[in-house]
Amino acid sequence: MAAAKIRKGDRVVVLSGKDKGKTGEVIRSMPKEMKVVVSGVNVHARHRKPSQVNPQGGIERKEAPLHVSNVAIADPKSGKATRVRFEERDGKKVRVAAKSGELIHG
Repeated sequence: MAAAKIRKGDRVVVLSGKDKGKTGEVIRSMPKEMKVVVSGVNVHARHRKPSQVNPQGGIERKEAPLHVSNVAIADPKSGKATRVRFEERDGKKVRVAAKSGELIHG
């Protein structure tokens, strides 16, 4: 399952779509739906009528989920997209960037 490789707080690069090339931090991960929400990426606008809760109304901008196949972890060294490998270091299973071999924190 690819969703386990991308977690909340990870820095990711968008691989396809209107925001291709943008980077951002994962705000929310939805492993069952295989989707992630990335800050500043895939922003949708919704026009809201004034209500009791929001008396001003106006345009509400919100990040929409992206499929995990459309994002990749950003390499901690270069910032470019990389795949994730799992290794055992000091008796613990850790995530490692495939390109640089750097440890992915998170």
